[in-house]
Amino acid sequence: MKTMTQTRRTKLMFTLALGSILGAFSAPAMAQYGDGKVLLTGGVGAIDGAGGGGITPWATITGYGTRDEINGGIRYTFAELPSYQLNTLGAAVGFYDRLELSYTRSTLPTGGTFDTVGLVLDALNADGAGIEPFNTTIKMDVYGAKLRLFGDAIYDSQNLIPQVAFGGFYKVNKNERLLETLQANKAEDYELYIAATKLFFPISTLFNVTARYTSANQTGLTGFGGGDENDKEIRFEGSIAHLLNKTTAIGVEYAQHGDNLDGRSISLGGTDITALTGVLSSLGLGVGDTLRQLPEDDWIDVFFAHALNKNLSITVAAAMLGNITLTPDQTGFYLSMHATF
Repeated sequence: MKTMTQTRRTKLMFTLALGSILGAFSAPAMAQYGDGKVLLTGGVGAIDGAGGGGITPWATITGYGTRDEINGGIRYTFAELPSYQLNTLGAAVGFYDRLELSYTRSTLPTGGTFDTVGLVLDALNADGAGIEPFNTTIKMDVYGAKLRLFGDAIYDSQNLIPQVAFGGFYKVNKNERLLETLQANKAEDYELYIAATKLFFPISTLFNVTARYTSANQTGLTGFGGGDENDKEIRFEGSIAHLLNKTTAIGVEYAQHGDNLDGRSISLGGTDITALTGVLSSLGLGVGDTLRQLPEDDWIDVFFAHALNKNLSITVAAAMLGNITLTPDQTGFYLSMHATF
């Protein structure tokens, strides 16, 4: 009987202890997931996957989680350009309004000049160039992280000190042969950035400035660096967003780009044919210009963002991206949908 009583007591004590442990952890765990921040304050998600604008990361942490909550979501962006259709699908999670982790897959079917170049390469029997007529698609994976350092972008509007965050990306381009043909130096590389963001409630306007340390060509879609060089540089980006009301914002963004591949020809079998393209152009043969890359332009967009609720927001923008490698004047639009949980 004594043994039976001790066994029952042991089971009871174990049950109570287990219940206490589960109770201690379950309540905070359930409280961890939330959406305590106000609408649109986590940004809509950049094409790189970070919380912010469409083409530049902000210092804000994605989602609507406060310092006591975890929140995140998924995002899909479609951009329609004269020679390209960019599709990006990604997910990001914000932890306690302090840390953000993200992943994005970008897919860029090409057309226009790339199709022409593919036909020229076929005629020259240039196998393995990575450019096929009517069948060339660029794919890139982007892994991101962002850490809020200090300041508050939203709730301390009277203080002029902005919210500042440090972040980075690791980008992996899947098209190594194509990048060799375009004479990029690397197919994968890292980027670092620091962003400062502040919302001024009296004028209902958010300002963001980002400095990005990178050697990317077209954000990495056409590789990193050029030729034998992969020197990183600091490029500046900025956003201004005006809140028309608590659910709607309009604004403009700017992202500085580099010049690693400007004027370089494509490479045939590892051979730089820049001199040859110059000769062909001087003879009035347009194919020479077709095989030479155009100066890379900075990116600008003008956007309209609307949050239906804290679970879904939609952004529409006019995208002025200029020259993209072999193709000039890429101006179009993009549509982005951001669902949070």
